[in-house]
Amino acid sequence: MEFASSSLCQAHKVALTRQPSPPVNSCSLGSVSVIGFSLPQISSPSLAKCRRKQSSFSSVRACVAVEQKTRTAIIRIGTRGSPLALAQAYETRAKLQAKHPELTEDGAIHIEIIKTTGDKILSQPLADIGGKGLFTKEIDEALINGHIDIAVHSMKDVPTYLPEKTVLPCNLVREDVRDAFICLTAASLADLPAGSVVGTASLRRKSQILHKYPSLSVEENFRGNVQTRLSKLQGGKVHATLLALAGLKRLSMTENVASILSLDEMLPAVAQGAIGIACRTDDDKMANYLASLNHEETRLAVACERAFLETLDGSCRTPIAGYAAKDEEGNCYFRGLVASPDGTKVLETSRKGPYVFEDMVKMGKDAGQELLSRAGPGFFGN
Repeated sequence: MEFASSSLCQAHKVALTRQPSPPVNSCSLGSVSVIGFSLPQISSPSLAKCRRKQSSFSSVRACVAVEQKTRTAIIRIGTRGSPLALAQAYETRAKLQAKHPELTEDGAIHIEIIKTTGDKILSQPLADIGGKGLFTKEIDEALINGHIDIAVHSMKDVPTYLPEKTVLPCNLVREDVRDAFICLTAASLADLPAGSVVGTASLRRKSQILHKYPSLSVEENFRGNVQTRLSKLQGGKVHATLLALAGLKRLSMTENVASILSLDEMLPAVAQGAIGIACRTDDDKMANYLASLNHEETRLAVACERAFLETLDGSCRTPIAGYAAKDEEGNCYFRGLVASPDGTKVLETSRKGPYVFEDMVKMGKDAGQELLSRAGPGFFGN
């Protein structure tokens, strides 16, 4: 693997309309290492190499500056290298620094960017190359091997099993779980003309779209980070796409949203909008740091949803949706859904009970067992 030290400044930002390009400002976002990427050699530690690329969307700006480490980091955060993954790592760092003054010192928190197999292979659907675990496997390995101290994940990418020697004790406050509709010519899915093509790599989204709007078509292998997918849309490869609103908010890119889908129109993926942070099981120091960040209401909701997913043995080949939240009475209300890949059949269920870990996990499992029984053999087509 290849290592380089750098600072990343200003995440990519893409707009659906052409905008004037503001000047690129130099900034420092702290100590960052890159694993699995090749970076150019830069002679001066303080020299910033900034590249500006023009596209029909807008200016995509990326700055890479190389700096030398002057001290040993107290916490090494492992993450993927996409703009969204980095935004989540920076959010984690900011929350740690707000809680622990010793972490505000220069170099106290170091970010390791780890390129995963899922990042490298974009030409095939996830289901064909091994599922969502491909976005976490290399990061988990770095954690187990001691190259990093904590791993920051999008929870919907985390398999229902955790690798040995790791624990995931922390979820940050959950963002909006809904999906956003992105289109240049229509305000909603209902407004799209028959035969319009919607791009999405998610079988969950595909099945719910086709179930409600059978006159539409879906382009399945519509992969890449948020910026890449928006560029494909602008280039006319599809007429519309759906993206998680949580990611757009974290990237400050909500100007691209034509409308927000209600939960009745599009039930979200299990754990959508939630950030999870893992550490080694024997690392009490990191566990204590993470305990200070954990949002218990989010952790319990995610546990309920993941119990549902685990019972269904869900994967990227399986259209599954699930959402747990606290209602006005303080109870947990859970909704779950399974569908045939072509959207011709959709089964739904719901549960309500105490907002307590054991009860919520039981609700998720019970809902999963019900839908398994109702679906019967061969329902998922695999």
